[in-house]
Amino acid sequence: MAETSVVITGSSRGIGFGLAEQFLLRGCRVMVNGSSAETTLAALERLCRYKDRVCGVAADASRREGLLLLHREAVARFGGVDIWVNNAGVSHETRPAWELDAETVERVLHCNIDGVVHGTIIAFSEMRKRGAGKIFNMEGFGSDGFMLEGMTLYGTTKSALTYFTRSFSREACSSRVQVGTLSPGMVATDLLRMTAGGDSPESLKKRRFFNVMADDVETVSAFLAVRMLAAREPSPEIRWLTKPRMLGKLLLALFRKRDFFATPDGRGS
Repeated sequence: MAETSVVITGSSRGIGFGLAEQFLLRGCRVMVNGSSAETTLAALERLCRYKDRVCGVAADASRREGLLLLHREAVARFGGVDIWVNNAGVSHETRPAWELDAETVERVLHCNIDGVVHGTIIAFSEMRKRGAGKIFNMEGFGSDGFMLEGMTLYGTTKSALTYFTRSFSREACSSRVQVGTLSPGMVATDLLRMTAGGDSPESLKKRRFFNVMADDVETVSAFLAVRMLAAREPSPEIRWLTKPRMLGKLLLALFRKRDFFATPDGRGS
């Protein structure tokens, strides 16, 4: 049986890198992607033990041109893409939308919306011709409509991503291409740490909450990779932080103390 080929945008670090490693552990061929040659090379060096099955392309995953390059290189290397993950995303400082400068607004909108839309369309076009393939878009804060002061712009992009994915999957239902979402919950990445940065009472409150509800990258990415490989439904919705799991974390917090903000690897002390 042919090895499953996987492309993950924004996979030079964080949960994207974690997903790449988990797919490689399961025998897949993986193309990692960073926004620069330096970050892409650094990721490949960390994955050097899989050198026969991993490659990397530096490309701007917020732009159609960058995504076309990534897809073209994947097809040339693998012959086609079996699983495409639109993971690349950026956040912003926790502050009201009107306090964000125009450059930040455009950067967040381009990466979190334009990148997902173009990435989905580009991957789907090739998969549709082959009659098979899986596309997954990474949800995040705001996907369920929850609001938090200072996170309006980021939450808006993730809410739009969820609507786009579900509506796109309905339009694509006769194609045999699966189009779904990934909901990782709260993962101890640089993005989460930035959300709870600073020493204000609000930041300290967020960190206490994240230390109860968050999980390390390896745990979440392993769960997501296994579920993606096994997914059979037309529009998979793969969710890590379910209500039962949240309840279990609340109960476990009575006996377990963690600090994801004190350790560089994000595993919690």
